[in-house]
Amino acid sequence: MASLQLLPLLAPNKPALTLSFASDKMASARFFTGKIFERNAMDVLLLEDVYKLGRAGQVKKVANGYGRNYLIPNGLATRATKPALQMAVRIAAEADKKRDVLNSEMSQVAEKVQGQQLLFPARAGETGKLYGSVTMQAIADELGKKIGIQIDKRQIHAQPLRLLGMHRVGVRLTIDIIPEFDVVVYREGESPENYMVAAEELAAAAEATAPQKGGETEPAEEPAAGSEPVEAV
Repeated sequence: MASLQLLPLLAPNKPALTLSFASDKMASARFFTGKIFERNAMDVLLLEDVYKLGRAGQVKKVANGYGRNYLIPNGLATRATKPALQMAVRIAAEADKKRDVLNSEMSQVAEKVQGQQLLFPARAGETGKLYGSVTMQAIADELGKKIGIQIDKRQIHAQPLRLLGMHRVGVRLTIDIIPEFDVVVYREGESPENYMVAAEELAAAAEATAPQKGGETEPAEEPAAGSEPVEAV
């Protein structure tokens, strides 16, 4: 750590003062980072439950862009002004009642979701990596058919599936209810029963037994059968 001693020119009997440049820089960085966040953040009052942010009636500090471009235009929040804050208790109470009704309705749907097993045939390399992926849209569509209601891909709690085997996936029905189900991706032309193993375990076993090819990677340009190309989630 670099430091500098200031020699006592005017007070020879006093000890030298030591300044730490490293600690000064870290303190300055923390100070300016905090200031930048404050300048680019805003307080909002949530009008609806927002997953991973908060519940209706709560005040949250969010990035300006997130608040102005998403939360406020979509009616999920409003600026936390004094008039708005005076309505916070009422908003929270009304949201609690609405949430209780919705949770009661969705609990019946959750029972249908639990225990579901979706099957997707796919083409894959020797180590179990798919030529493409099974997307959230494909999973949402298949689950919707199984339980008889429309599911939005944004409700699916997973990333695009890129390995053979069994994957545990969740679907967000409400902010409180996120039931889970199994998605089995099996090699095209083979029995799904052979792939009722956690995808990570299956991939590790396949990797251990696969012949070495001098560091070559498996091709991924062909889409997997029964799946869709990779898409943003």
